[in-house]
Amino acid sequence: MNKVLTVIRIIFGILIAIFGANKFLNFMPAPEEMPEAVMNYMKALMSTKTLEIVGAVELIAGLSFIFNKYGALMAIILMSVSINAVLFHVFLSPADHLGAFILLILNIVMLYAYKDKYKDLLKG
Repeated sequence: MNKVLTVIRIIFGILIAIFGANKFLNFMPAPEEMPEAVMNYMKALMSTKTLEIVGAVELIAGLSFIFNKYGALMAIILMSVSINAVLFHVFLSPADHLGAFILLILNIVMLYAYKDKYKDLLKG
């Protein structure tokens, strides 16, 4: 990877690791007022321990990007989290959608950065 992609990879990894760790440590406060649909969705995720699984995936993916180990695999796995974040914000919380779109764009950049690793996987 060139220097620009290396910087993007590390920044992306730090952001993802912070958001993953927050799901366990709750150091970023939740908004005071949330729409009822968001509250119901979050309650469902918490009751099924899904947020902990997503947090673990984010934390592992973030560390993978920071240390440049298994980044190609983590970019694919993290794509489902990125798409879900965008869909969540588009349909349930459109006022604060910018972060989700940045996450998706950075994830796509990482997929592109690792495109050579996917050639055998995509061979028909």
